[in-house]
Amino acid sequence: MEGSRFGANAGYGIEIKPIASTVRVLRNGQVLAESANAKVMYETRLAPQIYIPREDILAPLSDETELQTFCPFKGTARYHDLLLDGETIYNGVWCYDDAMPESRAINGHIGFMPGAQVEFDLGGVELDPVADGNITGPLVDWLMRGAAFETTPEDFIGALGKKMVEHGIAVARMSAMIWSLHPMIAGKNYIWKRDEEEITTFAPSYELYDHPSFKNSPLSYVSQGLGGVRQKLTCSKSEMQFPVMEDLKAEGATDYVAMPLFFSDGQINVLTLTSDHPEGFTTANLGLIFEVSTVISRFFEVFTQKENAQSLLETYVGRRTGARVLGGEIRRGDGDDIDAAIMFCDLRGSTRLEEELGRKDYIDLLNIFFDTASSIVHAHGGEVLKFIGDAVLAVFPDTEDGTDAGAEALQAAREIVAKLAELREEDPNRCCECSIGICYGQVTYGNVGSQERLDFTVIGRPANIAARLGDYGKTVGHRIVASGRVAQHAPDSKPLGPVSLHNVKEPVESFAISADM
Repeated sequence: MEGSRFGANAGYGIEIKPIASTVRVLRNGQVLAESANAKVMYETRLAPQIYIPREDILAPLSDETELQTFCPFKGTARYHDLLLDGETIYNGVWCYDDAMPESRAINGHIGFMPGAQVEFDLGGVELDPVADGNITGPLVDWLMRGAAFETTPEDFIGALGKKMVEHGIAVARMSAMIWSLHPMIAGKNYIWKRDEEEITTFAPSYELYDHPSFKNSPLSYVSQGLGGVRQKLTCSKSEMQFPVMEDLKAEGATDYVAMPLFFSDGQINVLTLTSDHPEGFTTANLGLIFEVSTVISRFFEVFTQKENAQSLLETYVGRRTGARVLGGEIRRGDGDDIDAAIMFCDLRGSTRLEEELGRKDYIDLLNIFFDTASSIVHAHGGEVLKFIGDAVLAVFPDTEDGTDAGAEALQAAREIVAKLAELREEDPNRCCECSIGICYGQVTYGNVGSQERLDFTVIGRPANIAARLGDYGKTVGHRIVASGRVAQHAPDSKPLGPVSLHNVKEPVESFAISADM
């Protein structure tokens, strides 16, 4: 027997014993069950648990409720309400109808929840006291002292797998499916294999949820809150719960566990473990992993929160800006004066398009426009700072390698015009055209706003001029209008002379830029 009842450091254990008397279960004097075949389960650090054969339950029970919980060495517990006179004790009892081998003796037996507030009359039999015990060893020591120094989830799961092996756990493969908060990625699946140095990481899109292989998988089952999965892979094919288990068995696996990893917000992630030992996982092995799973979960949550923050910042404010915010530039006034080209790219005829297309089709068109402009801006070293109504505001900072921001912004503008024309030819319904203004100069790149609501943006005359040049281009029929500092990169530019722009004090020497590349 493995268990802390038999030694302070014996590890996690379970023992099930018959109770040599008639046991009665009472609540406020009412007998809910009476049995001469009751059993007691001793489990490390838990109070002894009484189990009564189902046929000896006298109180009426409801059908199974939706609640399920999972124990890797007892299996999936299913719950029933206690239906008493004038009172319902919700999820008052549980049972294991397909208990794991270690706990087969309580298969089909009923346990009473502490919240049911029942009393046990054991007929004079005394139960053994709770033995707290201690669980220690390489895995626990590392989680307490060394795990915090792992800087990535890949490094963490790699070190975790090695420590499990060092602790004597016969794990050959381990994966962690961690759901994310990302506009395109459903989550990340980190896979460690004992005989491989590299960690494999998959980042599936949201289409994963509709894929048959996921729908019929332990990952889907556990993440839906249906409990955990434990399967001895030495069984026949017909007994396999999920198709993936056949593949793992073909690779030499003998035992499989999928258990939930709960984040503090209730999100259910999934940890899977596969053993290739002839006997599979021991009770002590699984007990240890189950006990430290909350610690493992918290490490993954820290990594995930950091990645979520980064992805959300990149989604809403851009990669360069997001990095600066994460780097600590979060106070009003934080920022730098930089030399940059500012682009203002505006969708032409948007009011007419919305009226002609309807709101839904117009938004679809607007997203195509934004996607086109954004991808090209990023390809030329720029960053979209924000979408303003039906317009894109982008910044192209000068770089240390000597790349001219004005030239990059100008090339990006030409490619945007060309790509929109290409889309119009492919599908007349995508008939969006744009007007682009570009100006180069010094701007302040940083935080502005109220004390509680900030915006990381560019402030300065070039930003205002870029927007006004775009508006001016609409009135004179030019798709791209730029200031002189930008136009010098276009020998075929057409001088428009000093142009008076709205809310700009001095006229701006402006140039019409050919959209031809």
